[in-house]
Amino acid sequence: MAEENKGEESFIGKFLVLKGACRELWIIFAAKLLAILAYGVMNSTLVLWLSSDLGFDDSVAGAWVGTWSLLMTLFTVLTGSLVDAIGLRKSFLLGFAACILSRGVMTFCPDKWVALFCGLLPLALGEALMTPVMVAAVRRYSTTAQRSISFSIFYCMMNVGFFIGSIIFDDLRKSLGEHGTFVIPLIGTRISTYRTLFLTSFLLTIPNLLIMYFGLRDGVEATDEGLKISPDKPKYPGEGAIRAFFLMVRDAFAETITIFANLWKQPAFYRFLGFLALMVGIRLVLYHLYYTYPKFGIRELGDGAPIGKLCWSLNSLVVIILVPFVGALTQRFSAYRMVLFGSALAAGSVFIMATPPAWWQPLADGLLGDLVAHKWLGVQGMVNPYYVMIFVFVVIYSVGEVFWTPRLYEYTSAIAPKGQEASYMSLSYLPFLLAKLGAGPLSGLLLTAYCPAQGPRDSSTMWLIIGLMAMITPAGLVVFRRFIKVQEAGRKD
Repeated sequence: MAEENKGEESFIGKFLVLKGACRELWIIFAAKLLAILAYGVMNSTLVLWLSSDLGFDDSVAGAWVGTWSLLMTLFTVLTGSLVDAIGLRKSFLLGFAACILSRGVMTFCPDKWVALFCGLLPLALGEALMTPVMVAAVRRYSTTAQRSISFSIFYCMMNVGFFIGSIIFDDLRKSLGEHGTFVIPLIGTRISTYRTLFLTSFLLTIPNLLIMYFGLRDGVEATDEGLKISPDKPKYPGEGAIRAFFLMVRDAFAETITIFANLWKQPAFYRFLGFLALMVGIRLVLYHLYYTYPKFGIRELGDGAPIGKLCWSLNSLVVIILVPFVGALTQRFSAYRMVLFGSALAAGSVFIMATPPAWWQPLADGLLGDLVAHKWLGVQGMVNPYYVMIFVFVVIYSVGEVFWTPRLYEYTSAIAPKGQEASYMSLSYLPFLLAKLGAGPLSGLLLTAYCPAQGPRDSSTMWLIIGLMAMITPAGLVVFRRFIKVQEAGRKD
């Protein structure tokens, strides 16, 4: 009985370590929630806006999405050392300001080329600044004991944002119509349904800029010995703000080159790079949920179908519930083992979508179809079997995601030397350039070939191709285990 109580106290203690955490850590959690909420609404709308508002077909829209996504990853790689050079607070302010301006252009500018080149593409830079700086901030503002659960909470906040964002995405489309309009109060400007979603994203970004400006302190670091505050000293005393900024950019670029060159001299880095390269397969599933799934869902289920709640909301709900418990209960297992297990489960789930829909019609006509479609989503009439298929697929995919995604963050941040967290986090995104490069254009090609807006569709084959690509990750982790697995501190396996 004593041992049982001890185990219970230990489990609860894993969550109570955040008691007394510095205020900056809680600010990062809140900022992550708002940032992902804004990003989720915008990202879910992007491919629909490109086709409906700007007039691009599936292939061209996919190419634009691929270009934007590729630029975002490229900027993420290049801005890591800039973040280390100018500090976390300045990086946050710069990133959120860029997001506000870019989303404003995409919302209000009627010219499609201005919206693309002055809105969509610059937005890639703003979003890129958030990727390394958020992860670096969690590490900087948490102690060793707080780190694992902090990354789990951080990942939970991300999914809470996606959960709320998917509800906004569905509700606005339902209330305004798939191709409706909205008149902005006070100024009287009429914008489309998809630009209204961009307006929502724009408005949600403003509070983050204010939170970071007034709430985040310079030079704060949580250590095992206590909180340390070392205000940043001007790196270029006597220089004007504009010249100092360009000097920082110059030095950051030189530092990036140095770090990148030194990494390739370390044998362990090749193994780490191989590990990350294998993650491309499972990452492709996520990108296809962003860029292939929305058009697939609308074409198979009809205009106004609650595709956001059925996919992103359900995914987020499962993750929110499970991540803290899985994170607390699997700390003694290596990241490699958790990533292998989770990615196998997630990749395998995609093949559910590759089965014939007729196989699922009995379930759609039964209790599960009634609960999912009628009771939860409010769908009227006969239940399309895709509602049940997507539900089962997303639940299993989400359970797998819970095991591997948070541990990937922890694994990456753990190897970074002190003071270079953002640099290492950003450089670790190099292998994902391939996934970003292929996901957007491939999305357009798959939709055109197997799920067109008009004509016969073969969506099962489309998902079979996506599933086979996803299996690269677990299969590669098994085959190349002896070559790429590294020993993780504090873990035997």
